[in-house]
Amino acid sequence: MADRRRFLALTMPALVSAAGLLTPAAPRATAHAHAREGARVVDEQRRESRIVDLTVRSPALGRDARVRLLTPDGWERRGRHDRWPVLYLFIGGDGDHEAWTREYEVQRKPELRGTLVVMPEMPLYGFYSDWWNHGHGGPPAVESFHLREVLPLLERGYGAGTRRVAAGESQGGFGALSYAARHPGLFRAVTSYSGFVHPLQHPHAVRAGMTYLGLDWLALWGDPVAQRAIWQAHDPYWLAERLRGTRVHLSSGDGRAGALDPPGTEPDPHIPGLEDPDHPFPEDVISPTETLMERESRAVATLSAGPVSR
Repeated sequence: MADRRRFLALTMPALVSAAGLLTPAAPRATAHAHAREGARVVDEQRRESRIVDLTVRSPALGRDARVRLLTPDGWERRGRHDRWPVLYLFIGGDGDHEAWTREYEVQRKPELRGTLVVMPEMPLYGFYSDWWNHGHGGPPAVESFHLREVLPLLERGYGAGTRRVAAGESQGGFGALSYAARHPGLFRAVTSYSGFVHPLQHPHAVRAGMTYLGLDWLALWGDPVAQRAIWQAHDPYWLAERLRGTRVHLSSGDGRAGALDPPGTEPDPHIPGLEDPDHPFPEDVISPTETLMERESRAVATLSAGPVSR
């Protein structure tokens, strides 16, 4: 199980370069979409020299939510039509968007000084989806918050351009791939770091994780049999054809301790129901969820439908 922080630090420049974000001049473009009615920025706080926190009043989530920005050089002096390329970073299931600067220290990457980095929060185990809620819809509508509220707000008033890439870790990796597949052309490149990218392969893992956290797992996409079409409509494996033309990078450990893990790394907490009796985990696995994510990444990577690489 490779240390994600160090691995991400090594591979982030490749994502930025692959998307063509390292061109010297910031492009000029106009916002391509209107924010969902009612969504607006209600507060703006500067945390560090390049870090700005926005509070967005979100009808999609039914509450206020935070979006952290890592701003590019010259952003403070931007004109009305100035735009920068954008890297969207999606965090794991805990939804803690501050982890990108606190734990992964993306603000220290010199490759990002010409890029606007957007780090939105997400409800606990929100799975980067508009929840089905047993057929009733409504909050939390995470996909709508990110793509119909945050994205156009930033393109309208915060210098975000239309050259976009996305990356995510764990559940955020699912978000990056699912958004790209559901909205072809939205991102030039996407990366999943140890992400759920084929949840319909392991629906029991979604059930186990959400039940462990006290959440109603059927409220997300419904039953994987009765509402299979909803699961497939969000699953990157089933949407792989739509990833044609988008550069995709998948990376994951296999759940075993790796060279980048410190000696004595403790196993993950036990989550009842996570293991599939028909496909037991190897005895030396210390992160069962990472084992599942590695199996999902392999399933997606073997598809011949598009430029999916591993």
